[in-house]
Amino acid sequence: MKTFEMGRRALLGAAMAFGLGGAALADGHQVVDSIHFLIPGGAGGGWDGTARGTGEALTNAGLVGTASFENMSGGGGGKAIGYLIENADSNHGTLMVNSTPIVIRSLTGVFPHNFRDLTLVAGTIGDYAAMVVGKDSPINSMEDLLAAYDADPNGTAIGGGSVPGGMDHLVAAMVMEAAGKDALGVKYIPYDAGGKAMAALLSGEIAALSTGFSEAVDLANAGEVKIIGVTSPERVDAAPDAQTMMEQGIATEFVNWRGFFGAPGLPEAQLAAYQDALTKMYDTPEWEEVRARNGWVNIHNNGDNFNTFLEEQEKVIGDLMKKLGFL
Repeated sequence: MKTFEMGRRALLGAAMAFGLGGAALADGHQVVDSIHFLIPGGAGGGWDGTARGTGEALTNAGLVGTASFENMSGGGGGKAIGYLIENADSNHGTLMVNSTPIVIRSLTGVFPHNFRDLTLVAGTIGDYAAMVVGKDSPINSMEDLLAAYDADPNGTAIGGGSVPGGMDHLVAAMVMEAAGKDALGVKYIPYDAGGKAMAALLSGEIAALSTGFSEAVDLANAGEVKIIGVTSPERVDAAPDAQTMMEQGIATEFVNWRGFFGAPGLPEAQLAAYQDALTKMYDTPEWEEVRARNGWVNIHNNGDNFNTFLEEQEKVIGDLMKKLGFL
């Protein structure tokens, strides 16, 4: 039944593409006429880069005719979500980019909506998390970090670039909890800039830093840190020597996904066309150029799979935030 349903949606998408003003070329290569990308933050951030990079790949590959971009900062991303919901009928041509914070900020009530209030199009890329230590640290593995923590919990602080209860903190807590430690006992110190966190690592103020994998790779390539654990299911090509948490007996997987959402009530035919364009994008050299340039990992979750993924992440994060006292 599911196969039939997906086939029906694909057929609807094709019918819409050919029937409504030439949204597909005769050879079927161009899938969508135009996409307007709504970006919930300012220029230069992760959301901005994801939307513009995706638009670049889709148009350069000929899958989409034209792409336009609009930055709408405010409310930790909430302003753009509210705008898309309130103006749903006039925004069927819009895709909004978002990521893990839509789960975290909805749980904490930073904004009143959550991913269920939107049309889920697809998760497209991800950045795993990593634990790193200074290049001269005596710690070389998660086992070493855990031994240091057991010997002196208060003197084995973990730093991060997000506020208490933010993503870096939650990842550190998740890892330590999976290693059999009490997440509430882990001393977490937030830093508002990478330079300050690096200085803290070098001075010994923190024993390890919880950060995004791509940032960890950049720091490791610059010779500033050692990566002692990655939250990926298997090793990542960008740092093949970096062990996963799973390899080290710590059952933790986490990815800061980024993906796209449509307005509530988006017609099925249009949803199918967007999903078709994004699915085909992965096989193009234009996408590979953008992906490699940004150090992204391909993580493709369409529609229903995207919803399942988000619900699982919401439960894991929600349970942890309750334990830590943030909910």
